[in-house]
Amino acid sequence: MTVEVEQEEDGRWIAEIPAIPGAMVYGTTKPEAVARVEALVLRILADRVRNAAA
Repeated sequence: MTVEVEQEEDGRWIAEIPAIPGAMVYGTTKPEAVARVEALVLRILADRVRNAAA
């Protein structure tokens, strides 16, 4: 999956994975934003698997 990263005018970094709705986070650094969005995607996918198994 592709991670898109941009720096906002206020200096924060925003990372998004467009293939996963809702997978967008801010970080104070680029690596932090990427790590946070990757962690979020793992949680989103785990929730989807749990819900599909129910």
